[in-house]
Amino acid sequence: MTTSKMTNLPFLSGASQRLREMLESQAVDVFLESGQTLFERGDEGDALYAIVSGALEISTISAAGRKLSLDLMRNGAMFGEIALFDPGERTATATAIEPSHLRRLRNRDILRQIQSHPELAGDMLRLAGQRMRWMTAQLNEQVFLSMPTRLARKILYLTHNRADQHLSLSQSELSEFVGATREAVSKTLSHWRKAGLIEISRGGITILDRGGLAVLADPDSI
Repeated sequence: MTTSKMTNLPFLSGASQRLREMLESQAVDVFLESGQTLFERGDEGDALYAIVSGALEISTISAAGRKLSLDLMRNGAMFGEIALFDPGERTATATAIEPSHLRRLRNRDILRQIQSHPELAGDMLRLAGQRMRWMTAQLNEQVFLSMPTRLARKILYLTHNRADQHLSLSQSELSEFVGATREAVSKTLSHWRKAGLIEISRGGITILDRGGLAVLADPDSI
């Protein structure tokens, strides 16, 4: 099995060359089978993970005991960044939905490097700041954007770089991703099907007009 450089991931696009080299030197490969849990909510967390190949579902359990899917992450995605800077309990569960290859960075390994090379501390703080701004933007999107806009963005995100433009998720699962009822999601998808934007089947949905869906995902362009 071959490794993939951590430095090729979008998360590190703004990092300095010396910080990239340090992070790459500390990254370790992790391989998961389909259905294998990487960590569960409440587990002690001390590492950041980046997906080289495969896909992981990030989920949690609601107060009513219902599983809520928070995200479906594929190649190039990164998660667990809070634990890299501030270890603590995991706030969600990460499960591989297909065979997956990850790269892992542990907090203790990074701290050891920064103690030996304190000039990297400023670079790490800037990297943390960039990620915090991204997370804030994601939170604002969930709070302030309408459900159809959130749904369009989520579908586009989950089918990014997929040649067949097919998304194998049920309408119930999609509703969990966007924090809406199944009925509301079903009604919206039905409107989009009639407009020729998507095709609905038992196996999920297929995008027919990605450009049209992108317009709905950007309310400022309407």
